[in-house]
Amino acid sequence: MAPLTPRRSIPKDRFAAVFSSLKTQTYHDPASRGPGSHTIRTIAWNPTGHLIATGSADRTLRIWNPEKPQVKNSTELRGHTGAIERVAWNPVKEAELASVSSDGTCKFWDVRSKTCIETVQLGGEGLTISWSADGSAVLVGRKDDTLIPIAVPTYSASSPLPQATQTNQTLFAPSNPPNTILLTTGTGSVVIATYPTLTPLHTLYAHTSSCSTLALSPSGRYLATGGSDALITLWDTTDWVCRRTLGAMVGSVRSVGFSWDGGYVVGGSDEGNGLEIAHVETGEYICKVETSAPATCVAWHPTRYWLAYSGDATGLKIVGAAGGTV
Repeated sequence: MAPLTPRRSIPKDRFAAVFSSLKTQTYHDPASRGPGSHTIRTIAWNPTGHLIATGSADRTLRIWNPEKPQVKNSTELRGHTGAIERVAWNPVKEAELASVSSDGTCKFWDVRSKTCIETVQLGGEGLTISWSADGSAVLVGRKDDTLIPIAVPTYSASSPLPQATQTNQTLFAPSNPPNTILLTTGTGSVVIATYPTLTPLHTLYAHTSSCSTLALSPSGRYLATGGSDALITLWDTTDWVCRRTLGAMVGSVRSVGFSWDGGYVVGGSDEGNGLEIAHVETGEYICKVETSAPATCVAWHPTRYWLAYSGDATGLKIVGAAGGTV
């Protein structure tokens, strides 16, 4: 299926009015096994934006069609025996998904056939995953701060790489073949390292306490990081200088993401209600999405101003999927 044609970027002075007109769609999963058991821990759009995956604490891994919110139009992928910690799509294959679980496995799925292509044993509880831009490499992180490179499409794992410090999330730099990886640490820094040797090249001192999440803008111009100091920092990747610090978050920043055009950024937290959207070039907060509970996970649609988030007891929510002007 061809990707959706991107809309025109909305300027800062019009964004709040336009975005506020969007309607929010709820996606309720009946697989919930009791109060709090269905906490969504990870969400991710596929490359075209036609599908979105959610992974939950109760082992539920589900693929949703954002334009058909009824659960009968979704696909549940079964096989994990522990909580789903993180999901990631193959950037060059719209129907291939990887999931990492506390059951100690990383599974690769063909969502069209609803089948597990391969299961990689991690030797410990899985926590994080990132996929290189060319689709050839996956890096999985375990809860004991050990990283495991996996080659695609052979799905062969290399020797585990123990890290000296707490490693919360990883992110490949957009290169082909992949040669650079970014690592967030428990000390608040981001380490830029070679891949796959993980030789440090540069360190960004981004936060005063643990750095938990990071994201690159679609153009690669800016890096956003989030930490337990409740701050989002924006870095210019041309010289690795911090250009802006955003301080509207209430608690630890658990996720961060850029809009499809790179013009706006938002963070998710496990404290406070509401999602504050900031303008990247000025750092000005221009719009707020009211939520009934803390929204831990956030993810912008890859080609339009739709914003998916978790945290609400009723399930996944997507701002824009129920209608609006963009």
